[in-house]
Amino acid sequence: MPEYTTHAAQEDARNENLMIWLNGRLVPKEQAVVSVYDSGFMLGDGMWEGMRLYNGTWAFFDTHMDRLYDSCKAVDLDIGMTREQMRDAMQQTAAANGMTGDAHCRLMVTRGVKVRPFQHPNLSQSGPTVVILMEHSKPVDALQGQGIRLATVPQVRGLPMAQDAKYNSHSKLNCVIACLQAQQAGADEGLMLDPHGFVNTTNACNFFVVRRGEVWTSTGDYCMNGVTRQNVINLCRANDIPVFERNFSLVDAYGADEAFLTGTFGAQTPVAEIDGKPIGFDGGRGPVLTRIRDLYKGLINEVTR
Repeated sequence: MPEYTTHAAQEDARNENLMIWLNGRLVPKEQAVVSVYDSGFMLGDGMWEGMRLYNGTWAFFDTHMDRLYDSCKAVDLDIGMTREQMRDAMQQTAAANGMTGDAHCRLMVTRGVKVRPFQHPNLSQSGPTVVILMEHSKPVDALQGQGIRLATVPQVRGLPMAQDAKYNSHSKLNCVIACLQAQQAGADEGLMLDPHGFVNTTNACNFFVVRRGEVWTSTGDYCMNGVTRQNVINLCRANDIPVFERNFSLVDAYGADEAFLTGTFGAQTPVAEIDGKPIGFDGGRGPVLTRIRDLYKGLINEVTR
């Protein structure tokens, strides 16, 4: 089975000539650079959002902005732009790249350039660095056909007093380590447990299982408050699909009839196996995931028309 991650995208030659929004200017990709003194490069001191463009509309823009602005406020990072200014900048960037759909945006905000190469946030005195990076981007078709292979990893998405998983921060080393551990185990991505040993999330996406027609996901206490995750929960509740945010163990995951990941890029991606154990009878795909995917496509059409 070829190796894929949940962010595996089809090759697109147009991405070689992108325009990037950098601190108020649109610049060619090769000129979109930041200082080695930037706090994001130096310390991972910043927040980011991933969004997708459908039919000329950024899906769930307000919800993504809630997460970004709340996170920045929590760490005293002033973005220096209103939400409407951010939307306008994103629209400018999309237009400069001829994008109306099948595009992915990574919006990055750091505390900005430091006057000396040390940790204290007061050393960032010139204002934030804001980058809007967009690519023509479609998930590879094989992701839906073969599913993702997960391996349980020792790296934990942990307690809020260590580094709150609710922050979509530039400091992603714990997830990078989990990804490396999964790769070393021969899997595509890492399934991370919470501090109590219950199934939590993967290194890149939120995780769901289906057992006897019920959809289960973690309590949400120790994982990213995913926009797609919440949309799936809401769709289940609105369409009489039993859904539970609860603690469950690897035994429950191994015995699942279906399993899938949620994220802005891939929407819902089936899980084929966990720790070498096949999930369900068709690589994690089944009637519940099929229905959820159809409902989600309907939601996208509703919010972007």
